[in-house]
Amino acid sequence: MTGASSTSLHPLTLSAEDRSQVDEVEQLARRGAASLSLLVGGLDAQSWAVRRAVVGALAKLGTPAVASLRDVLVHRRDSEARLAAAVEALVASTGDVEGALEALSDDGNPAIVCDVAQVLGRRRSRRSVPLLSRLTVHPDDNVAVAAIEALGRVGGGAAVDALLAALGSGNFFRIFPAIDVLGRCGDPVVVPALLALLADPFYTLEVARALGRTGQEAAVPALVGLLRKGNDAAVRAAAVALVDIHEAQVQRFGGSRTVQTAVRGPESAVLGRRLSQGVSSADTTEKTALSRLLGWVGGLDAASGLLKLLDGPDPSVARAAASALAELGADADAQILQAMREGDSARRRVLLPLVGRRAAAVPDVMSCLEDRDASVRALAADTLSRIGSPAAVPALFERLVDEDLRVVQAAVGAIQSLGSDTTEKLALQAARSPDVRLRRAALRIISYFGYAKGLDVLLQAMRDPDERLRDAAIYGLPFIEDPRAVDALLTAANHESERTRAAAMRALGQTEKEARITSTLLRGLNDRDPWVRYYACQALGKLNEEAAADAIVALADDAAGQVRVAVVDALAHMHTESAMTALQRAASSADADVRRAALLGLGVGRRPDALPVLLEAAKSEDAATRLVALSAVAEYDAPETLPALLHAAGDGDDSVRSAAVGFIATRPGVPATQALVSLLGDMTLRERVVSALALPLEGRLPGLLAALEAADEVTAPLLVAALARMRRSDARAALLQLLVSASPAGRRAAVPAVAALGTLEAREALERASTQDEDPEVRRACRLVLSR
Repeated sequence: MTGASSTSLHPLTLSAEDRSQVDEVEQLARRGAASLSLLVGGLDAQSWAVRRAVVGALAKLGTPAVASLRDVLVHRRDSEARLAAAVEALVASTGDVEGALEALSDDGNPAIVCDVAQVLGRRRSRRSVPLLSRLTVHPDDNVAVAAIEALGRVGGGAAVDALLAALGSGNFFRIFPAIDVLGRCGDPVVVPALLALLADPFYTLEVARALGRTGQEAAVPALVGLLRKGNDAAVRAAAVALVDIHEAQVQRFGGSRTVQTAVRGPESAVLGRRLSQGVSSADTTEKTALSRLLGWVGGLDAASGLLKLLDGPDPSVARAAASALAELGADADAQILQAMREGDSARRRVLLPLVGRRAAAVPDVMSCLEDRDASVRALAADTLSRIGSPAAVPALFERLVDEDLRVVQAAVGAIQSLGSDTTEKLALQAARSPDVRLRRAALRIISYFGYAKGLDVLLQAMRDPDERLRDAAIYGLPFIEDPRAVDALLTAANHESERTRAAAMRALGQTEKEARITSTLLRGLNDRDPWVRYYACQALGKLNEEAAADAIVALADDAAGQVRVAVVDALAHMHTESAMTALQRAASSADADVRRAALLGLGVGRRPDALPVLLEAAKSEDAATRLVALSAVAEYDAPETLPALLHAAGDGDDSVRSAAVGFIATRPGVPATQALVSLLGDMTLRERVVSALALPLEGRLPGLLAALEAADEVTAPLLVAALARMRRSDARAALLQLLVSASPAGRRAAVPAVAALGTLEAREALERASTQDEDPEVRRACRLVLSR
């Protein structure tokens, strides 16, 4: 096989030469062991695409290829590319790699032994743990480090014991990688050994980071001590570690306040100063962690430190600081308001969302309504709405003539939210203003509240030549209980302006069903303007006027696309046979918008005869159509529903995949739980699946307990985390049951969750398991948590 030249194309794009050689490799692979020598020769191909095909073929060949690959490691080490490919093939091989490589552990060439350790570690070979443990004391540091990293990949109690021994070796080159690997293993047994090294200034920073990665609460007191007594670098490392532990506890148990409690207390003022001092030299990750801790510590020093972080160039740090300031609550109010008074527009944009719901803040926030930056003025209006003080209403009315539409919308929304005694009077006054902008905004406010005294103002606006004023008035008429309001709408439905007729048709859909309204809407179906037809059709659907179904169906082939969509929407509210037939026909329309609207309509009806249509649409080539069909299928309680949702969870489109998990998450029953458990192997869905499993629906507990009876080391912690996040009495009882009924991996995963319950019953269950469990790692884990 000749080498192919590398290409500059996208990694997933093969050149013609590469494609030809990959095809050749595939033909050789089909011949099996007879092609072994040619395949091994392919490890020298210059193109990685070709070498990758060779690696896959040799891995599938299994044991017959292992000896030749072993020979490459021993005798053909003159090419890094060839060696890398051989290692990849051995890692992926289906054959007996361990038996062939273990004899090489005594080879005189340390590089060969390093490759052996790498392969065994990446294969996560439990059988090789004794050999790898022996290699951690190999005379060559490179071999020892390779063995340490390999043991970290394998995991398990025996591997941890060997890594702990390496931690006490006294060899700088071995201790550092051992610290890193032990931190990543997450086993609580490693915490005491790591804590023993924390005081050594040579290892302090690396140990602090490793303790954070363990996610174990037992490390919290020592790390808080480091915040008090360490130098700035140690403070920053401890801050990141404490946040890591907090996040790990939230992931496992759905909530934890261990870190927050530990940093609060008599010395919180000292901690606030130390954390604030560490900000200036911190990187982005450290500043984010320091922000979190300052928010938990509280106090004036914490508020000052967080305010400094708001002005940094990194928006993620500013967001973290803002979030922490919000947690401080009243402790930070005075400083936030002062900073807002003294700050520029950029500072106010950050601070306004942090202002607490206190009337004392209203004057400072109202002053921001005059800021030169429109986004600040809009935020000020939103903030006044959140505070809820009616005293701000007059100032908000002044902003109804703001030059920026965002500010006007925010002011209107705030006025509607506050709803003070003066609002009606001010709105009626504004509705008579000569300023069209002010009148329009006032009409929106009158319409929102449905002020009876506002009817005359609305009727007057109906006669105005300004179409936008007429629109605003028409919008409010359905919400005023007066026959004159409906009369005005019926009159407007015959207006010479298409826009006004369309607005009237839309508003009639908000009224009560009666003959004269239905008659007007039916006439609107034949209007020359497509938007009038659109809103007439939509209104008949909202009124559920089934007598109009045939007239609506007649518009199914309307020249205007929006009308065709409105037809489908309207028919979805009706239950006649003609409506259902039209919907099923529309589900195969060439118009994508019509097709999706029909699918949604069919889902709303939940008719059994529509399900096959929806299932077929869920296989569409168009992702948006699949998504809409899936949401409709999810409405059905049918045997076909769950398999369809589970299939969609493997869709190539992220939005479809995510939606499928969401739909399964809300379905009760053991089968839905089993479906979710089957998705835990997908890393892109894992966190969402765990959150879904934590929903306390019918069937969750039996499904989770059944899964934990056979759970492995990957899925067991995830299933236990889902149980712990439920935070219910029956879930807590289930956690105790796990110590008896789960698989060994499930029992090991349950130990910290049971310990976190903190009850006498939990302690008794751990004490029993610490002496009676058949798994030594379970017994050891129980003893460790009991010793705290």
